Amino acid sequence: MSDKKPTPAAMKQRLVGVTLDEASIGRSNPDVEHERAVAIYDLLEQNLFKPVDHDSGPYTLNLSINDNRLVFDIRLEDGTPVMAHLFSLSPLRRIVKDYYMICDSYYQAIRTATPDKIEAIDMGRRGIHNEGSRILMERLKDKVTLDMDTARRLFTLICVLHWKG
Repeated sequence: MSDKKPTPAAMKQRLVGVTLDEASIGRSNPDVEHERAVAIYDLLEQNLFKPVDHDSGPYTLNLSINDNRLVFDIRLEDGTPVMAHLFSLSPLRRIVKDYYMICDSYYQAIRTATPDKIEAIDMGRRGIHNEGSRILMERLKDKVTLDMDTARRLFTLICVLHWKG
């Protein structure tokens, strides 16, 4: 992590809070809840997140699900609404499924496979994760500005939201 102090603009173009709507997303077993907490922590630790044409952050994000759409309820840190965006989960369904399958292969491989095999599976896992992140960036580009690292962290959170344990 860098020792550089973020610029005032960078301090405004970021998420400082993420909440999950328990009524629509629900709670799961302790393992899934832990993974969700880690995904949120990682996302908040370092991110670039700015609604298009809005410069008054920092922001909070409340995620909920409504009719198979992920709702991005974006607000200022004080709770003032900025925008809500409904994001269809359909474009990510296949990539999330592929990501789960390769993650299962990876976790099985780390117990018994050779280092070369583990590395090959891990490269495939990262490739699928990057593809999902790019799809997410593309689908959000007219609504939210984010960098690839933030898209990766947000994609991880979306995957964890689908994980039932």
